[in-house]
Amino acid sequence: MHLRVTFVAAARCSSLLAERFEDDRPLDQAGWDEVQRAAHELVPLAAAELRYCSPTPRSRATGDALGYAPLAQPALRDCDMGRWRGFTLGEAMAREPSAVDAWLADPHATPHGGESLVGFISRIGGWLETRPVGEGGRIVAVAEPSVLRAALVYALKAPPSSYWNMDIRPLSTVTVAGHAGRWNLRLGAPQ
Repeated sequence: MHLRVTFVAAARCSSLLAERFEDDRPLDQAGWDEVQRAAHELVPLAAAELRYCSPTPRSRATGDALGYAPLAQPALRDCDMGRWRGFTLGEAMAREPSAVDAWLADPHATPHGGESLVGFISRIGGWLETRPVGEGGRIVAVAEPSVLRAALVYALKAPPSSYWNMDIRPLSTVTVAGHAGRWNLRLGAPQ
């Protein structure tokens, strides 16, 4: 059966320049305000048969504020950044510039002691491939922007380096449709 998974990027918990690897902070006031402004477009997604979120406080709060009552999925967590957890990219670069360069250049690299980009994309793809199909085949999942990028790379069978070329803003949506092994990007407003 055909499945449609709409990913919603979690609202912000800090300015985009202050984003931290594996950020566990809750929504800030700007994030709450963004959710209120976008709610009229995103609330209809609560009609999905299955509603999930990543285990971060901001993803859960975003889903709850939109009326999704999502079930947290450990597989939808952000990339494991090892010893860089909690750092901004700038902070990691200041401490370990050659390690950051290696990580950005090689999708198999794990200089931080965490998960490689390829491993992260595969984990998100594995989650996507194992979703049960309900009556209408609709799923909504609130997650970090990095999870949306990984899902797109996986679904489109794009090279891992394309991950770095995707700009996913808070509360934006991405829909993939199809079934295990065959996914298509669906553009336009959710139906």
